[in-house]
Amino acid sequence: MKKTIHFALLTLCCSMLLIPKVHAETARELRVRSEKALHHLYSNNRKAREIGDKAVAVLVFPSVYKAGFMVGAQTGNGVLFRNGKAVGYYNTTAASYGLQAGIQKFSYALFFMDEHSLHYLNRSGGFEVGGAPSLVVADEGFSSSLSTTTLQKGIYAFFFGQKGLMAGLGLQGTKISQYTPSE
Repeated sequence: MKKTIHFALLTLCCSMLLIPKVHAETARELRVRSEKALHHLYSNNRKAREIGDKAVAVLVFPSVYKAGFMVGAQTGNGVLFRNGKAVGYYNTTAASYGLQAGIQKFSYALFFMDEHSLHYLNRSGGFEVGGAPSLVVADEGFSSSLSTTTLQKGIYAFFFGQKGLMAGLGLQGTKISQYTPSE
């Protein structure tokens, strides 16, 4: 048992070393990268664009890095857009455990369809994915059958731009917290 715990801790530490250090980018740099990522998603996924048109806000993480072997970690920074304007900056961090191995970089966007869901993002202590009100992960297959007239209240997540190799099955806890980048 002790060997397993020590191995898991060693693996987590190594995973953190494999994730590139997210340099302290300015608010402007992060805003520009997030706008480009959202534009990329919209140009490659018509349903994401339709959902974006109906959403009250969109939180975009242009670069999230994930690494792990049994134990994993991920991190990235993003921008919350409301009516096309940046209204907040957020960090996502996650830890995971299970059958997993690899390193990857990806982007994702969370579409908040109502004020209640958006309010949940800003509650004290941060937003925990998995504890969110009606979170729907929309992959390419799901989004192709999604009708914007049947959208439910809640939050839709689109993952895109994956690079690298990561395979796994396990438990993951993700937290999204507001932060203030340098100007």
